[in-house]
Amino acid sequence: MNTEVVVLYFAKSAEIADVRSETISVPQEITSLQLWQELVNRHPSLSVLRDQVVLAVRQEYVALGEQLLSLQSGDEVAVIPPLSGG
Repeated sequence: MNTEVVVLYFAKSAEIADVRSETISVPQEITSLQLWQELVNRHPSLSVLRDQVVLAVRQEYVALGEQLLSLQSGDEVAVIPPLSGG
């Protein structure tokens, strides 16, 4: 069963995807890596961030991997690229 989540893109990820936020439909049970792959399928150029990006689901950081996420309709998923040093 799928659920609608709001994806927020920050900094470099927003530049690359050319969008700041969007609503997408994904399975309710999905690993963080599968979720990332869904985003890359929509915006292939995001793949350059693969080794550096962090996702935040309901404002909690999630590493890319096999961690199973239980998503609810309306959940926020933030795509947080590496912060550039200053």
